[in-house]
Amino acid sequence: MIDYPQLLLLGAFAGLTIFLGLPLAVAQGIDSKKKGFLNACGIGILIFLTVDVLSHAWESVADAASSAFVGSTPVQDAVLDLLAMFGGLAIGLLGLTWYGTRYTKETPRHPLIEETSVKRKELQPIQQVDAHRLSMMIAVGIGVHNFSEGLVIGQSYVSGAMRLAVILIVGFAAHNATEGFGIAGPLTGLAERPSVRFLVAAGLVGGGPTFVGTLLGSQWTSAPVYIFFLTVAGGALIYVSMLMYNSGRKQTTNDILMIGFFVGLFAGFVTDLIVTLGGA
Repeated sequence: MIDYPQLLLLGAFAGLTIFLGLPLAVAQGIDSKKKGFLNACGIGILIFLTVDVLSHAWESVADAASSAFVGSTPVQDAVLDLLAMFGGLAIGLLGLTWYGTRYTKETPRHPLIEETSVKRKELQPIQQVDAHRLSMMIAVGIGVHNFSEGLVIGQSYVSGAMRLAVILIVGFAAHNATEGFGIAGPLTGLAERPSVRFLVAAGLVGGGPTFVGTLLGSQWTSAPVYIFFLTVAGGALIYVSMLMYNSGRKQTTNDILMIGFFVGLFAGFVTDLIVTLGGA
């Protein structure tokens, strides 16, 4: 049995385990193929998370629609759940696309800079900036997803399923440790190591929302809100997965990418076993 302060403490722990995967970002001496493989592993984890959150959202929506169809629940409840699902998906995918377009605009270059020697000098700083931007975009997408995880933890607790809440915390903590790997992937092998300040900020953006979701989810239960945040997370994860894929395919071969995807998916499913065994 856990009390409310312990729940909040454990919710924070479940999110902040994301910092376990961030030290990978300071690794040096990694060639482009190895970096591409690590990037692909991160994509595999994100693919698993995308399938996971969208399947949970659709299951809730399908149940509501089936109940409304046979007349056991009001039709407006099913309509509200559908709007929450597709509205959340649109905000997560299209909203992040709009944000990314504004945030990752390339700096204008002078048309006379054509010489190879100059290009080489300019290339690395540009790569550094792009890698940091991509890493933070991934952290934002994961953070939205982790907020929905926190909601699940909080709503399990407030509904009286305290044992399940504890098992979910353990499972999500394991997942978040692998999510830190996804944030660190674009930063590995850079000539200049990312600052501790940036890594702390990325970790808080990605992992902190788990605590916030736990806090809010323990205050009330709402099916449409739950569905909405799950699909916002799903849309965001689709977007950042595509960003990482576009980066990874320039670094290594398709065969290595596929192996990395498999490793990431394997890690996601194995850590999810804890949650599954808890009956979630």
